[in-house]
This record gives sequence, structure tokens and C-alpha cells, in this order.
Amino acid sequence: MTKAIRIHETGGPEVLKYEDIDVGDPGKGEIRIRQTACGLNFIDIYLRTGLYPLDNFPEIIGMEAAGVVEAVGEGVTDKKVGDRVAYPMLKGGYTQARNIPSWKAVHLPDAIDDQTAAAMMLKGMTAHYLLHRTYPVKPGDAVLVYAAAGGVGQILCQWGKALGATVIGCVGSEEKAEIAKAAGAAHTINYSTENIAEKAKEYTGGEGVAAAYDSIGKATFMASLDSLRPFGVLATYGNASGPVDPISPAILGPKGSLYLTRPTLATHTRNPEILAEGANALFDAVTSGKVKININQTYPLADVAQAHTDLEARKTTGSSVLIP
Repeated sequence: MTKAIRIHETGGPEVLKYEDIDVGDPGKGEIRIRQTACGLNFIDIYLRTGLYPLDNFPEIIGMEAAGVVEAVGEGVTDKKVGDRVAYPMLKGGYTQARNIPSWKAVHLPDAIDDQTAAAMMLKGMTAHYLLHRTYPVKPGDAVLVYAAAGGVGQILCQWGKALGATVIGCVGSEEKAEIAKAAGAAHTINYSTENIAEKAKEYTGGEGVAAAYDSIGKATFMASLDSLRPFGVLATYGNASGPVDPISPAILGPKGSLYLTRPTLATHTRNPEILAEGANALFDAVTSGKVKININQTYPLADVAQAHTDLEARKTTGSSVLIP
């Protein structure tokens, strides 16, 4: 038997239950991973609360982890027992062991330890698609990064700076502003005391930013649109404050012929080729030193309810890791 965190209904952190499960042998095309570290992400909260609906209960949530292959199923040729692997964006991560399709896991470089991998796969590959695909950042571009002291935010700040962008980090406190600046933000905006759009325009000489990478959602949506330069791109990729209200596309015209997109990592990991491209780019950024993964909180997997409570209360910075 293996221990896992399951939910039998949606709700608060109290619905997270530490229970025994039977993993079984990997099927055709699958591998079984003995997990050594699991990532914590806001999408886990969206699933737990029901913002993102689940198909059936009981359900294991969690979307990323790292570990060691301990069994391979029929037809698997790209992995072997003993390989170190990690995966992003695959529900069922809060467990000591699990079976997954082999192609959904990537081999880990020796230079990246398991906890770092679990802390960076989902967040780092999210930063990759935002900076390289959603709005490909060019040297000299100004970009607005929300939750800049958080896991994705710190990676966006570092990677954006390495690409030659002027990063403006949006944070909720002076303490978090210092963290964002240490991660590469040239400027910061404290949304609790400052007007986001006004400061974004001020820092760009009245022009506005080329792109706003907005993980907050409802509370910041209009401020993000108003921060953009003409032809700017708003990538609303998270819902930390709740889902964005419906809008008319007509508002994008008078605000500067703007572009609005709602990307998801699921699309950017939909096949082995696109998954490998993003993972390899992330590994290169981390092993080269352009991006440092800051693990500022660790919790035993059994204490995941506390981890969720802390994440929702904005008490965490950087990445958090759960230890099975």
C-alpha cells in the first residue's frame, strides 16, 4: 500500500485526507514512479475548491512531482528502472508512488536534485511558455509580472531579465518587493498601496508594457489591460483572486488594439515534442545559472492542508515542496 492525499468532496483544506491507496503495476506504455518530492501550486487549490471541476471522487490532486522509476510497463523503451524523472501538469501528484504514461515524464539532469525539480517543473515550464510563446520577449521590452515574489513570479523575473526585458514586478508588500527586485525586477508596484496601471505607465515613460503576465485574475484584470502599450498582450493565466468576469472583446479596441489570451500549461505539454522543448529550455536556464529555483517552504505530504492554508493566505514566497 502507498500513502496519498485524497479528497472525497470539494471544500477547504480540511477535505485533504492522508489515506492508503493501492498503486498496482504499470500498464502498457506506463512507468511507476516512487516519488521523492511533490510540487505545490495554485492549481491544486482550484481543484480542491471546485473552481476547476473534477470528474469523480475520491480524487488525488497535485500536478507535479519528481522521483525514481521503480517499474516499467509493456512497450516502454525510453525509461528504465532507476532513472530519475519528473513531470508537470498531470493530476494525481500528491502520493508516494503512482503510474503514469512514460512520455509524460522527462529525464532529470544530474545537476538538478529532486526537490528542485518538483519545485520548478510546472512553474518553470509555465514561465517558459509565457516568455517564449505567449508573448516572445525581446530585448528592451517592458513586461508586468504579477505575484513577482511567488514561484512562477520569481522565475519570470529572472528569465525575463536574462532575455533583456525590463521587468516590473507587482507584489503585495514591501518585503515581497525586495524579493522581486532580488529576482531581477527593475521596478516593483505594491498593489495594496499603489495604482498598478499608473505605475506601469510611469515606469515606461507613459507607453505601457508590452505584455502583462497576470496570475491573479478577477482583481487585476482591468488594471492589466490599462497597463499595456498599444498592441500589447494580456496573458491571464491564473485565478488567485477568482475567475475573471465575462467581458466584451470590443473593449480591447479603444484601449489600444490589445491582445487577450488565456493560455494553459496543459496545451503546452500536449505531446512529447512540445513537452521536451519546454523542459529542456527550463533545464538549460537553471543549469546555466540564469534562473535559480528558490524553495522557501517544505512540508511533509501529510501536512498538505497547512501548505494549502499558507499558500492561500499569501504567506509563502518562492516555491513550496511536499515531501512524501
